[in-house]
Amino acid sequence: MNSKALLAVVFVATFALSRMPGLLPPNFSAAYAFAFCAGAFFSGALAWWLPLGVMFATDIGLNFYYTSQGVSVWDLPNLENQLFNYAAFAVLISLGRQFKGQKSFFKMVGGGLLGAILFYLITNTASWLFNPFHNPEYTKNLTGWITALTKGVGGYPATLEFFRNTLLSGGLFTALFSVSEKLTNESPAEKNSGQRESETDTAAEPEEAQA
Repeated sequence: MNSKALLAVVFVATFALSRMPGLLPPNFSAAYAFAFCAGAFFSGALAWWLPLGVMFATDIGLNFYYTSQGVSVWDLPNLENQLFNYAAFAVLISLGRQFKGQKSFFKMVGGGLLGAILFYLITNTASWLFNPFHNPEYTKNLTGWITALTKGVGGYPATLEFFRNTLLSGGLFTALFSVSEKLTNESPAEKNSGQRESETDTAAEPEEAQA
């Protein structure tokens, strides 16, 4: 298995595990780092379909699970809310593309934190703007927008608590994925070995020509 395939397996396994119901606090997820790091570490279409495809598959599985628990998740407002999330994840992948080839661990973690902030701003602003659940707190003015970003809906934990978990998990899982990327890359010994073999072959060519 090559390094990119192994890295993809690590990403998918970590993300899938983090989505198990009740395993992690609300909004504490590998999803933000998964989208950002996929954009940074993978090339071409893989950077897009891997995170979005896995998210879609696990969302379907979770929807069936919650339906079996008596929770209504297939109604239009909930599906519209999920679409907002996918739009935000697409932004995180695009952000990750700007970090492609970045070797600095701390810059990668900083990018993951920035991605988590963007996800928080995009999804909560979209919830306020489109208000798919018709929350009375989300009035169409500055007060309603600030409420969406800080307090949220009555009867639920404050939005800022969700933001804290989003930020912490974004940084933590970006660090984990960045370390995984470095570990799955070709080792220096392997690179030097390949270089020595090339030099040996080059040196052998004149001798063969003389023969």
